[in-house]
Amino acid sequence: MTRPAPSAPTSAQAADWLAPALHPIYARLICAEMRRRGFDEAQILAGTRLNWAALHEGQRHLSLDEVSRLIRRAIHLTQAPWLGITVGWGTQLSAHGPVGVAAMSCDNVGQALALIQRHVGLRQSLIALTVQPDGQDVALVAQERLQAPDVREYILGHLMGAGLRLLDTLTGLDMTRLARVEFAFPEPPWGEAYRQWGPDVRFGAEHTALILPLRLLAHPGLAPDPQSHRMALRECERLWAQQNDPRDRLGPVGDRILKALLRCEGRYPRLDELAEREHVSPRTLIRKLREEGLTYQQLLDRVREDLACWWLLHSDSSVDAIADRLGYQDTSNFSRTFRRWVGMTPSDFRRSARAQPTFTP
Repeated sequence: MTRPAPSAPTSAQAADWLAPALHPIYARLICAEMRRRGFDEAQILAGTRLNWAALHEGQRHLSLDEVSRLIRRAIHLTQAPWLGITVGWGTQLSAHGPVGVAAMSCDNVGQALALIQRHVGLRQSLIALTVQPDGQDVALVAQERLQAPDVREYILGHLMGAGLRLLDTLTGLDMTRLARVEFAFPEPPWGEAYRQWGPDVRFGAEHTALILPLRLLAHPGLAPDPQSHRMALRECERLWAQQNDPRDRLGPVGDRILKALLRCEGRYPRLDELAEREHVSPRTLIRKLREEGLTYQQLLDRVREDLACWWLLHSDSSVDAIADRLGYQDTSNFSRTFRRWVGMTPSDFRRSARAQPTFTP
């Protein structure tokens, strides 16, 4: 079975897919699960265009496109499309950074859910969560901001598994016996794998949600610690302000430059033009990027490579048109550069990717 021909995407969709979206810890968790299953680094990353060392060092957020490549590879190797619940359930509280620390030190479950609702966006921008009372229950509802159909099941499964693990750790209760999980996709042929996981799992719901008894909101946490909670919450608020600064002046400069380049088409700004946007000198911008282990040329090459692969996979645009879109006046020069990036010509890359088999039960 091969991938269907793509529909015509937009530049905005490309920018959304390629912008930083997910903390690398969640990709590392996939890699750790694959290592436990006996796969080595080369096997895990084959065909993903990801680098093991870069993936496991630093805090650079990954794009949905990068994470999707890793997820597809993991599912292909394991032949387990339900892999998301496995990795999610195995996610320790520490993986969530200051949000995990703040949640563990909450007085009760209700306080923890309110915290998660506010700060879930600190580690990822794919899904928002809202707490909604529903009769004798309360629902933690997922609102999907970006969807990747072929990895959506993994992402939602990971989210629900990690959510249950967090509450299990916070309360000391067996959440697989208390909670219900509803998924906003039809029951797949491997639905029984979800039921063997433990909780009451249902498919075909309007929204993906974690359903809890309303009385659980008052259940005390195992380790309430007002001082630790205040410190972790202060860090969450600092990161939240940095991430959502309306002037877009805080946070990693590399992310800002990357987003700016993704919004361009045909002509990319020079370093001195970007420095002017940042209200710094070119020398200062170079220094700030160097402090993050980056250069302007690295960011430009990354944007061009990612966009080239994106348009080859998700559009029927000709190689000439894509080269022009990326600012290459000479298509042969684009083809040589693309071969250096991914090891094959643009046409071969498109044919190879579209012929990739998808999982069938």
